Amino acid sequence: MTRPTPETLAHSARRARAAAAPATDTEPAARTVAAPAAPAVRTPAPAQVSGAGSLVRSLEALGVDVVFGIPGGSILPAYDPLYDSAVRHILVRHEQGAGHAATGYAQATGRVGVCMATSGPGATNLVTPIADAYMDSVPVVAITGQVARPAIGTDAFQEADIQGITLPITKHNFLVQEAAEIPQVLAEAFHLASTGRPGPVLVDIPKDVLQAATTFTWPPTLDLPGYRPTLHPHGKQIREAARLLANARRPVLYVGGGVLKAGATDGLRQLAELTGIPVVTTLMALGAFPDSHPQHLGMPGMHGTVAAVYGLQKADLIVALGARFDDRVTGRLDSFAPDATVVHADIDPAEIGKNRHADVPIVGDARHVIDELIAAVTAERAAGPTTDLGDWWNQLDDLRKRYPLGYDDPADGTLSPQYVIKRIGEIVGRDAIYVAGVGQHQMWASQFISYEKPYTWLNSGGLGTMGYAVPAAMGAKVGKPDTVVWAIDGDGCFQMTNQELATCALEGIPVKIAVINNGNLGMVRQWQTLFYGERYSNTDLGTHKHRIPDFVKLAEALGCVGLRCETAEDVDKTIAAAMEINDAPVVIDFVVGKDAMVWPMVAAGTSNDEIMFARGVRPAFDEDDI
Repeated sequence: MTRPTPETLAHSARRARAAAAPATDTEPAARTVAAPAAPAVRTPAPAQVSGAGSLVRSLEALGVDVVFGIPGGSILPAYDPLYDSAVRHILVRHEQGAGHAATGYAQATGRVGVCMATSGPGATNLVTPIADAYMDSVPVVAITGQVARPAIGTDAFQEADIQGITLPITKHNFLVQEAAEIPQVLAEAFHLASTGRPGPVLVDIPKDVLQAATTFTWPPTLDLPGYRPTLHPHGKQIREAARLLANARRPVLYVGGGVLKAGATDGLRQLAELTGIPVVTTLMALGAFPDSHPQHLGMPGMHGTVAAVYGLQKADLIVALGARFDDRVTGRLDSFAPDATVVHADIDPAEIGKNRHADVPIVGDARHVIDELIAAVTAERAAGPTTDLGDWWNQLDDLRKRYPLGYDDPADGTLSPQYVIKRIGEIVGRDAIYVAGVGQHQMWASQFISYEKPYTWLNSGGLGTMGYAVPAAMGAKVGKPDTVVWAIDGDGCFQMTNQELATCALEGIPVKIAVINNGNLGMVRQWQTLFYGERYSNTDLGTHKHRIPDFVKLAEALGCVGLRCETAEDVDKTIAAAMEINDAPVVIDFVVGKDAMVWPMVAAGTSNDEIMFARGVRPAFDEDDI
């Protein structure tokens, strides 16, 4: 059987359109590769090995230093040569943990994260983290065992068509048919995952292929017809964008996670300071531009700052860099930024015009786009005067002054979750990596911790995966062992994947976990309060009322140090105590009030014009701006 190419497996609109992109200034479709984004390794000599041995040697040649996984029947042949390999294998407690750990590793390091599972339920347990990585464009390679080729399609024990299942949520996937293909498939998988718009790639290998004899040779030649990501933007489009920037009266730089993926943060700051334009950074882009910078308006969207939401909504020019105009940013799409001309730059042409029409579409890598914009803007400014942005900044500064991020202490005297998170950020500092679960604590962590450096904020943005934080923090700490890693998790999220703390304890991965324990599924409860008449159907978790589970005892049972904090007076010393422990994972049960809410808020399906600063408080804009 001929192994399918990315052309024949183009399975979604955005990937199919990307494959058809113009071939100017592109990466070649076929080339010989060494290890991408990894330490230099010695080219291995040819050897007679099994397919499993070829797999492990390919991982070594690609510079892989760690794999997160669990063995099982179909993948077991691969675990035998892995036993003697320099590649570290971290035995997780659930395959979902392996996938999120690979994602956290990739997000923290910029390298490809690798996870491994057996066939059937082992592979299907990777579906959620694969979908999560796909939505957030994270380079991950998932390697799964499959039943032997003669058994495929017979409903054999632990058989699942993982290639078919993951077709819509992978950048590409492979079913390996011959042992001789393994080096080429692995090299192509890593190349696809890490180039262009990054994303997850799945490699499914039948058990008999892993057991078959083969000759391992390296390096292979890539054969990826149709895969030609455009890196350099079209000069005409860049010049037009620069002209618009010079003449706009209310411009905004709308920065997405693609700027981080491209390593373009230095250029972004240079472009912003050159133009003096306001900057907003999405949830996925926090840290790409310093929170403390005077030009930073904050995060836009459903729980963004009033100034950031207003800035986008009232802009006459939006320059979107590596962002995708998702619904959490735009609110009701037909009312979003009605007067704005849009310059949209993205490496994935399928994103341009998908949600919002782009007046100036720019296909290219964000780093090249920004660098060329800097040159074009510099030339434009030298040729003549540019628009004075004084009035625009006066409006935005007035909003920043009148509607700063803040919170009220709970009236019942309970501990404020916002205060806890704010103090973690202030005490732990800007050099740490912060990893959030999904829900209220995620939004508070995005609001009340100051992100001054890139790659210090990890979260599940697109898919919103509860259970992401603990394994992703584990992966980040493995990738950055000398960096302090804190997970800000909720009591609901924490109970989905906390078993990976046993992995952390046994593997010597000393992460810090702050459980923001409000006794409920907090964000769902907030919506029930606001939109369902305070009918709290199935959101009480019992972690307050019954202390089930007792998070301190659970932490200790999992080999961690368990701490508890219930008062504001104890917050600082509890955080300091956790910071003193560096030889074991630490879990802190912060028992907080259940009624705190995330504000500002744009309710789902409404216009950004309807942003609420607090419950019952709508920002007062000038009449001409409403």
